[in-house]
Amino acid sequence: MLDPFDSFDMKAAERIEGIFFDIDDTFTFHGKIPAPAFEGLWRLKERGLKVVPITGRPAGWCDHIARMWPVDAVVGENGAFYFTMREGKLKKRFLDSEDVRRSKRAKLKAVEAEILASVCGTALASDQPYREADVAIDFCEDVPRLGWDDIERICAIFRKYGANCKVSSIHVNGWFGDYDKLNMTKIMARELWDVDLEREKSRFLFCGDSPNDEPMFRFFPKSVGVRNILPFTEKMRDLPAYVTEKEGGWGFAELARRIVGWKPGRRTG
Repeated sequence: MLDPFDSFDMKAAERIEGIFFDIDDTFTFHGKIPAPAFEGLWRLKERGLKVVPITGRPAGWCDHIARMWPVDAVVGENGAFYFTMREGKLKKRFLDSEDVRRSKRAKLKAVEAEILASVCGTALASDQPYREADVAIDFCEDVPRLGWDDIERICAIFRKYGANCKVSSIHVNGWFGDYDKLNMTKIMARELWDVDLEREKSRFLFCGDSPNDEPMFRFFPKSVGVRNILPFTEKMRDLPAYVTEKEGGWGFAELARRIVGWKPGRRTG
C-alpha cells in the first residue's frame, strides 16, 4: 500500500535540494505536458532546486530538453548519457565512446529484427532515428496496445542476446552495457555538483511512473509515483514511498505545488 503524497512531511520537503523525474506519463499526460506541470517545473527551478529529467527518451530529444527546458541537466536513454548546458554550450557526457556505441548498435540490429519478426504488433519507436545507444520497441505509443505477455516476450528476446532491457509506460528499451538510470544519475551528480548520492540521497526526491523507474524508487527514500503507476505495481518489486492523487503531469504538478507551495497560474517571487 502506497502512502498518499498529501501525507508527505512538509519539513522533509523543506530539506529537499533537487528533484529527479521521469518524463513520459510522469511529466506528460496522454502524450502532452499539462500547463501546470511545466509551470511547476519553472517554480521548482526558480526556488533554487536542482531539477533533472531522467528518461528513456533519445539523445535527439535530450539535446532539445537540455537547451530549452528550465533544467540543470537531463539523463537519457535509460542512463547511456547526460547532457547539460555550461556557459551557453551543450555538453554531452556518454558512458561509452562513439566507437563502442557504434559497435553495440550493430549488435542490436539482430535483436531488433527478431523482436519485430516474432512479436506481432510491435514496431520500432518513432524516435528510434534519434537514439545513440539503445533500441526502443513500441508497444502502445503509436501502435495498438500489446498485452503484458507480449511485453514479456520482447524482454525475453533482449535477454537471450545478453542485452539489458527496461519496460516503460510506452516502450521496451534494450541495450548492451551495465548501466541504468540510477548509475548515470550518480555519475552526473558527482561530476556536476560534487555530490555523492550514496551519502546524500535524502537531499533529493525522485518521481516516476513505471517499472523502468524501479532502481530509482529502490535507491531514493523520498520517492513518488504518479497515480498511473498503480496498474504496474503487481509487476514491480521496488515501489515508491508515495503516490499522487492525480495521474501523469497532473500528478507532477501536485508534487510541485506541495514542494514549493504555489498555485497554478499564480507566479511567485
